[in-house]
Amino acid sequence: MSDTDKVFAGSIPKIYDEYLVPMIFSVYAEDIARRIAARSPSVLLEIAAGTGAVTRAVAAALPRGIRYVATDLNEPMLAVAAQRQKDDDRISWRQADASALPFGDAEFDAVCCQFGAMFFPDRTKAYAEVKRVLKPDGTFVFNVWDRIEDNVLTHEATVVALGKLFPDDPPRFMVRTPHGYHDRDVIRADLERAGFREISIETRAETSRAPSPEYVALALCQGTPLRGEIEARDASTLQAATDIVAEAIRTRHGAGPVEGKIQAVVIEARP
Repeated sequence: MSDTDKVFAGSIPKIYDEYLVPMIFSVYAEDIARRIAARSPSVLLEIAAGTGAVTRAVAAALPRGIRYVATDLNEPMLAVAAQRQKDDDRISWRQADASALPFGDAEFDAVCCQFGAMFFPDRTKAYAEVKRVLKPDGTFVFNVWDRIEDNVLTHEATVVALGKLFPDDPPRFMVRTPHGYHDRDVIRADLERAGFREISIETRAETSRAPSPEYVALALCQGTPLRGEIEARDASTLQAATDIVAEAIRTRHGAGPVEGKIQAVVIEARP
């Protein structure tokens, strides 16, 4: 993973939240929320909360009287999450590294994480931290993206279209990081090394929807660290790259609303 893969700054957090969250994240946030609510936690931790898609869904599914700590490594993302969340005295926001959680042992009934594990430099170390802060009967619920070929719009936009624009050095952020950690055997082995024993892994396919090809292009090219990869090749090509992606999606799906398969791997683990 490149150092730039973790850079969510500048205009990226706002575009990410306004475009990418509705397009591909919200449906999986609702799934995480249902799974967490079924556990009836009193004290809950979220890591890699991003702009708060899961935080909003989980908070809506849980009763008054709980304590919910939402964390992220990137303060700009967390600032958007805090701003977007309605006043809720159950929730506290904290900048934190998943590999060195600033919490006591056995402090939480559940830990959740949406599409964050792919960004952890040492996943076993991060999972061990989750196990440390979980109560003995606690549950870790998280998801990761499946292979990019099973995520249609992202594949068409970032592999096919941008591959034609940069044939000698195509941007690989999406393949390398968001869609680079989906092997079920590897995920299970990483969790087992961290001390988890009860591990459930399932594949969940959903449908991504966007109002237009331009929406898809803006979300992917300018609302993720892919933007930095494009600009590193030629800063003047960002809008041109966005336009080329939009045209590719338009050619394949038409000029109106767009739909495409998305697929994730959902994991529940207990010590």
